[in-house]
Amino acid sequence: MTVNTGLAAKRRYETGKGVARRLRAAGQVPAVLYGKDQEPISLTLDAGEALYLFHSISVENTIVNVRIDDDKEELETLVREIQMHPYRPDIVHVDFYCIERGVVLEVDIPANYVGTPQGVRDGGILEVILHEIRVKCLPSMIPDTIEIEISALDIGDSIHASEISMDEGVELLTDPGQTVCLVSAPRAEEEEEEEVLEGEEVIEGEEGAEEEGAKGVAGEDGVPAAGEDSRR
Repeated sequence: MTVNTGLAAKRRYETGKGVARRLRAAGQVPAVLYGKDQEPISLTLDAGEALYLFHSISVENTIVNVRIDDDKEELETLVREIQMHPYRPDIVHVDFYCIERGVVLEVDIPANYVGTPQGVRDGGILEVILHEIRVKCLPSMIPDTIEIEISALDIGDSIHASEISMDEGVELLTDPGQTVCLVSAPRAEEEEEEEVLEGEEVIEGEEGAEEEGAKGVAGEDGVPAAGEDSRR
């Protein structure tokens, strides 16, 4: 099940772009914590601590216990969004969602493809379509990953979301008919088949041209060519 980890935060009373810029310049990150039936809380985080934490966990499904100021009680949250600087490895803003114990929630769980497909051993190519699977469950039941066994896949085989085994208490929300992965034929074989088909078309075209040419020169052997009067 999911790992719980902690992060310290401070309540922020000022908002606006100018305030956010000053915070980032001082090594802090603006953040907001929101939840069902509660007012959003503006926060600041230590930029270094936040970056280290988010690089060491699976952000999508890890419960982060946020302690605000000196409050004894920690708030259980999920990270809903991390905004990064466009060209520097800096966090610009973080959104936390406060979860409720005993209340189900929707989360995206990383897909872990287990094994090497037989089709890949035979020269095929594994194509992964989905890297995350969306599920619904209680916070205490959030899986670390969803394992998908692919060893038995041959060339041309695929797996759909409906074929994935879910833990008890975890409900699949991804479209059951969605293809999550497949093993395709080697590219070389596909190219060879295309070349063969093109070659056949060229040969058919040449044969047709030779037949037309033969009809055009038939008169040279005493047989009238097309359009000539045989009574001459």
